[in-house]
Amino acid sequence: MQVVNPTPAAIYTGIGNALATISRVEGYLSLWRGLSSVIVGAGPAHAVYFATYEVVKQAMGGNASGHHPLAAATSGACATIASDAFMNPFDVIKQRMQIHGSIYTSITQCARAVFRNEGIRAFYVSYPTTLFMTVPLTATQFMAYESLSKVIQRRPGYDPITHCMAGAMAGGVAAAVTTPLDVIKTLLQTRGSSRDAEIRGARGLWEAASIIGRREGYRGFFRGMKARIVTAAPSTAICWSSYELAKAYFVSAEEAS
Repeated sequence: MQVVNPTPAAIYTGIGNALATISRVEGYLSLWRGLSSVIVGAGPAHAVYFATYEVVKQAMGGNASGHHPLAAATSGACATIASDAFMNPFDVIKQRMQIHGSIYTSITQCARAVFRNEGIRAFYVSYPTTLFMTVPLTATQFMAYESLSKVIQRRPGYDPITHCMAGAMAGGVAAAVTTPLDVIKTLLQTRGSSRDAEIRGARGLWEAASIIGRREGYRGFFRGMKARIVTAAPSTAICWSSYELAKAYFVSAEEAS
């Protein structure tokens, strides 16, 4: 939904329309294109993410009793800088595999083609935009999660309902607010597959934003927002719930030993 000037067969007007069109034109299984890149990159990236988060939070006193929104925000910002540096190439590969008419069938095939045709820079051309999007919003998300957890939590310690609800709300809000930058990021990550010379020549955030604004106006920056919220809210809820469960388990095991 976010690709600028897609082919006529790939112009989508909503989530339902996109699902139906992709299934009809490209086959139902095409909805899972790029999954292998996510699987390979997401595990290590999340490990880096939460490891950095805990180290910085501990160093800033965020694990002490009480409410520490600044420590949570700073920890979240540092965590996303570290994890995005690792994940950005995998995200580029995922985007290239998912666009309409993609010829790539595997991670290695896509990575080799992108590197051969565009060089190593193609894997990181969107990294500054990614950070511009994720650092302030991840900081806000972590701060919102920590604050919402304090308000919602019914009992001390591990509380799955609290972690799930706080994660979903924080993730949904963050996804909605960052949609314009995500649209810009998508243009930069898929520029090498575009037949449009201007898009292929976009070198950074401001050039990409100018193309979107000039061609599609204000609304162009919010394409795919509902899909992002529908994706982010449950995935963030699952992420935080799993993280808190693992953390509670290891803390309990350490106390028992």
